[in-house]
Amino acid sequence: MSRIGKMPIKLPSGVAVQIDADKITVNGPKGSLSQFSMPNISVTQDGDTLIVSCLNDERTTRAKHGLMRSLLDNMVTGVSRGFNKQLEINGVGYRVALSGNALRFNIGFSHDVNYTLPPSITASVEQNIITISGIDKQLVGQVTADIRSLKKPEPYKGKGIKYVGERIIRKSGKSGKDK
Repeated sequence: MSRIGKMPIKLPSGVAVQIDADKITVNGPKGSLSQFSMPNISVTQDGDTLIVSCLNDERTTRAKHGLMRSLLDNMVTGVSRGFNKQLEINGVGYRVALSGNALRFNIGFSHDVNYTLPPSITASVEQNIITISGIDKQLVGQVTADIRSLKKPEPYKGKGIKYVGERIIRKSGKSGKDK
């Protein structure tokens, strides 16, 4: 049995869970998320806690036990508090501007790069820091990864788009003393 799967999920106030035969819906102050239910995994609500359990002891069922619990916990956290990720732009002349639901990047190419945000994701820009917010943890992570892939940080000067707190391993470059 999964150690993560055995832990109950505490529901904060204002969060309601609806458990159907084929999907589980979590409603909260920030929005609503739904997830399909996995076969041989049982989800029950006991007051203000959710309990995820296996119906049999097969290997595939045990593998999905902790996954289902983590997905439900992320849904509860998302509809109650939400998720944020921050990106930092480094480089001379590198800029970003927010216009509506699109980000316009000036990151060293001959043209501006436009990135349209999905409907459930919001962004804010302060100088060279971009904050991506939303209720779906997977979607927030995917959007930040897509934005970072527009111009990954290079190892010589560190120019590019990186996560806040990410450490870029720098290379020394040419020395010119060998010849």
